[in-house]
Amino acid sequence: MLNVITVMLVDDHEIVRAGFRRLLDNTDDISVIAEAATGEDAYSLYQEHSPDVVVMDLSMPPGVGGLEAIKRILAVAPEANILVLTVQECEPYPSRVLQAGAKGYLTKRCAPEELIDAVRKVYHGNEYVAPSIQKELDGKKASKLNLLTKRELQVFTQLAGGSSVAQIADSMFISQKTVHVHRSNILTKLELAKTSDLIHMAIRHGIVEA
Repeated sequence: MLNVITVMLVDDHEIVRAGFRRLLDNTDDISVIAEAATGEDAYSLYQEHSPDVVVMDLSMPPGVGGLEAIKRILAVAPEANILVLTVQECEPYPSRVLQAGAKGYLTKRCAPEELIDAVRKVYHGNEYVAPSIQKELDGKKASKLNLLTKRELQVFTQLAGGSSVAQIADSMFISQKTVHVHRSNILTKLELAKTSDLIHMAIRHGIVEA
């Protein structure tokens, strides 16, 4: 009897999830059993459905981002197999995601067959990192973002995605004053003058869409 790999898709774009669901459900040994549009939903739905593999985007609406969702899921289920599928190709996102415990990292430019192969490998306990991402991890493309601490990178990502200071404070369980401190440190380290410069940098790096 064929062993079917159950998958949960996490992406804030419904049309993107629909495409990936169609691709994976058309594979004999893979079945999508849950979908989430936010990090909060991903966390709760994982506990409800216990999928074999989570295919997770990093860019989320204001609130719990992809990286934070990964950490929360792994905190309650260390055995979770999480495969990141995102537009974010530059460091330090890949290394931070893998350090957080994700089993794989793919870009949304990957071929359909590569996603299917990655799901299977992650399910069987192996890591899968796209070749282009491996080049990033090998240090061939340096980025100023490597200067940011883990907390600063979280704040950077949410600011770039349009989250307000209040929303960031709520999602990270810190004060708004602390968010402002992180924002100031981020601008200094990246040699930027204001938040709009930060957003433009994030667009250039493919971290958010224009």
